[in-house]
Amino acid sequence: MPKLDGKTAVITGGTVGMALTTAKLFVKEGAHVIITGRRKDRLDEAVAEIGHNVTGVKGDVSNLEDLDRVVEAVVAHSGQVDVLFASAGNHNFDEPLGAVTEKSFDEVFDINVRGTFFSVQKLLPLMTDGASIILNGSAAAVQGSPGSTVYAASKAALRSFARTWTTDLKERRIRVNVLSPGAIRTPSFESLPPEFKSQALAEIPLGRLGTEADIATTALFLASSDSSYITGTELPVDGGLTQV
Repeated sequence: MPKLDGKTAVITGGTVGMALTTAKLFVKEGAHVIITGRRKDRLDEAVAEIGHNVTGVKGDVSNLEDLDRVVEAVVAHSGQVDVLFASAGNHNFDEPLGAVTEKSFDEVFDINVRGTFFSVQKLLPLMTDGASIILNGSAAAVQGSPGSTVYAASKAALRSFARTWTTDLKERRIRVNVLSPGAIRTPSFESLPPEFKSQALAEIPLGRLGTEADIATTALFLASSDSSYITGTELPVDGGLTQV
């Protein structure tokens, strides 16, 4: 039997990269997936790529009215959320401390922290008891890499969310975990400076970049009953980068 048979999953920022690959896998495993994206053209392309059992909602997770439209889409489909993968994020991790502006700071925290918080809060009344919440973290949160001061802090906040929400939601048995990718071969990673990419690869004990499929299969594990006794934790998917 498919691991997510009959489930409804919401994936924010689900139009590209790791999140889109995860959406495709969730559908393959029996879920109806509701994805969000800020660009209508890319959202339409993603829906077409997934092909079936998918609903696209245009919106920005930092905009509460846009999140209301996500809620409306869930209500129109099934009225419940079994899995939430809060994946939407701002990936600005190449801005040294002295270069940070009020605008760039707000752009990162508005999406990564505020957007994640209100995505969960807005959808919480629709979540089934025993649902799974997956927060998209980052190895950067524990590395202290130069240029990542704001991005890393925003991802560290998600680790705190997972701890407190695990206790807040324990009566409903809703599991909350952080999936923390390391260096993954995605379009955003490929756009980084060559010297940054070379250094990242050299530091990975497994000697290779991660793939979008590595993230998708881990997200499936956290979404399904395979991880039914796992909550409040952070699962690094980084080839050992942050573990040795």
